[in-house]
Formats: sequence, C-alpha cells, structure tokens
Amino acid sequence: MTPHAPLVIDVAGIRLTDADRARLSHPLVGGVILFSRNWRDRAQLTALCRQIKRVRRDLLICVDHEGGRVQRFRTDGFTPLPPMRDFGRLWREAPETRPGEAALAACNAATAAGYVLGAELRACGVDLSLTPVLDLDHGRSDVIGDRAFDGDPRVVTLLAQALAHGLRLAGMAHCGKHFPGHGWAKADSHVDLPVDERPLQTILTEDAAPYGWLSAALAAVMPAHVVYPQVDARPAGFSRRWLRDILRDRLGFTGAVLSDDLSMAGARVLDGRPVTPTEAALAALDAGCDLVLLCNQSTVADGAPIDDLIDGLSRAVIEGRWAPNETAEARRRALLPTGPALDWEALMTEPRYVHALELLP
Repeated sequence: MTPHAPLVIDVAGIRLTDADRARLSHPLVGGVILFSRNWRDRAQLTALCRQIKRVRRDLLICVDHEGGRVQRFRTDGFTPLPPMRDFGRLWREAPETRPGEAALAACNAATAAGYVLGAELRACGVDLSLTPVLDLDHGRSDVIGDRAFDGDPRVVTLLAQALAHGLRLAGMAHCGKHFPGHGWAKADSHVDLPVDERPLQTILTEDAAPYGWLSAALAAVMPAHVVYPQVDARPAGFSRRWLRDILRDRLGFTGAVLSDDLSMAGARVLDGRPVTPTEAALAALDAGCDLVLLCNQSTVADGAPIDDLIDGLSRAVIEGRWAPNETAEARRRALLPTGPALDWEALMTEPRYVHALELLP
C-alpha cells in the first residue's frame, strides 16, 4: 500500500493510452477525474473504468456530475438531472396543507436525485461525484448561479444533506464545495482570481454555515480558489488558516479535503507571483489538502504538465520538502465505494431507482 497518493489527474480520451497507464501506475497518483471527452456511451465508459481499475484497484475514479449545466454524461440512458436551484424552488413553492410539507417534499426529491446520480455512475464504474455544491446563491456569481440550492444556508444544508443521503444509498461518497463559499465573489476562478472582501464572522454565519452544520456527515470538502483578504491573503485552498484552523479545528470537519483544479487561473498565482503546478500542489498539501487535482492537462503537450507534477512531487519527497501522510491516505481510501454496485440492466428495474425517477422535479 502506498503511504499517500495525493494526485488526481485526467486521461486523454475514451480509452487509456500507454502514457495514461504509466502515469496512473505511479505511487503518488491516487485518482482520475473524468470529463465529457472521456465519454462516448455507457459501454465505453464502463470499459474505461475497468481499464483504470486494472492499473490499480485503489485508484479513485471521480467526475463533476452535479446535474443542470454541470453533468458530464447526458446520453445513452443517463438521466438529465435538474439544476440544484430547482430543489430550492420546490422547497419554497410546492403546495402544502401543513407547514413544512414543501420542505420535506424538496428533501425527498433531493434524496432521489442523489440516488439516481450515484447509482447511474456506479453502474458504469465511477466511484465519486464531486457534489453537492454548498455555495449560497447571492445572485452575484454567474459561475455558481443555478448550481446552488438556495440563498439561505439552512435550506442549502438540508437539501445538500438529503442529496448526500441519496448518494450514500447508492454506495457513493460525496464532496461539498466550494469552502468557505464561492457565491459572493463575482469573478470565475477558472479564468480569474475572485476576491470576497467580507469579514470572517459574516462568512462563517452565512456561506460557511453549512460546513459546520454538516461537519459530522461530510465525506469530503473542496475549498474555493477565492481570496478572502480579511482572513488570509491566500486563496482558501492554499490557506492553513482556512483549512486547518477553521475547517478542521473550529468547524470539526474530519473527512478528506480535495483541492480544486490546480490548472485554474485562481491557482496559478500565490503571494503575488506565478507558480507552477508543482508549487501549487505543495502549497495546497502543506495548507491541509489531502488530495490535489490537476485537470485537462493530458491533452496539453502530450501530458507534459502532469509528468512535470509527478516528477516535481517525487523530487520534493526525495529532498524532504514534502512527506507522505498516512492519515490523508486513509481519508482518500475512505472515499472509495465499499459495496458492490448494481449493473445498468438490474438498476433499470430496481424499485428504489424507478421510484426515485418519479420524484425528480
């Protein structure tokens, strides 16, 4: 068993290349993140996941599959899932004869969505979807927008908990994102470095509140590539104060912390200077991340950025600038499914799945 495999990388296409296999077999690589370019149909996706698991059974196969506009697989039987905002609207707008019935109906629907999402992915061999979004809809962030359940942290918390429950029923863990909140900052961290100027107490009371209320239940958390200058000059994903002092010590979170994509603009500058993916990865790991993601780089210069990251982290180990962490590795492994999944044909007639489809808004 590797003492710590923190790197999550992508692969180039619909089947593994020799270069993909070589990278995935490296002991510092602990996972794969899939994208739409890795999809043709269910049979191909299932075959790709099997290829990955033949390289190493413990590799964690991830995908951003939230519903709405962030859903990587949409055809060949995959259910088009609604954006999370639809569950918030159901909470607020569903008819009720007694107080609270609309909220309960919305939570039931969110649980159904989580089950459908997780069961369909697991039927094809995917281990983990990086969902739910815990950001609040302040009406300011286009990149979050309808990915958020609601603007009220209490509504977000209960709907996210319901969705996560559905994922757990399908045998899948979950990842709340983007800590402590991306909903207030207007800029998109994919192409810019967003800034949230609010004080710590405001953020803790509003945007970060779901992380405290769900601290006993969350399996994983992904921090935001957002700077909160009244708290730390670094983005949250590179901040020991946010990840260690606040998320773990103050809020009591004990699960895995996964960085957001280190190729995003919000991760390319630290302390006022440009950084390489290796420098960003080391900073994120030092701050408290257990896993670091580098996405959409296998098709850049034949995957040279991934090779550079693997080599750079290997050198850091040899030179004593970074040490593998067995606790972090245990957190990574805890995200792997522990039970068997229904195959697609069996899933299509499984009563819970059929009923869950009827409950989707």
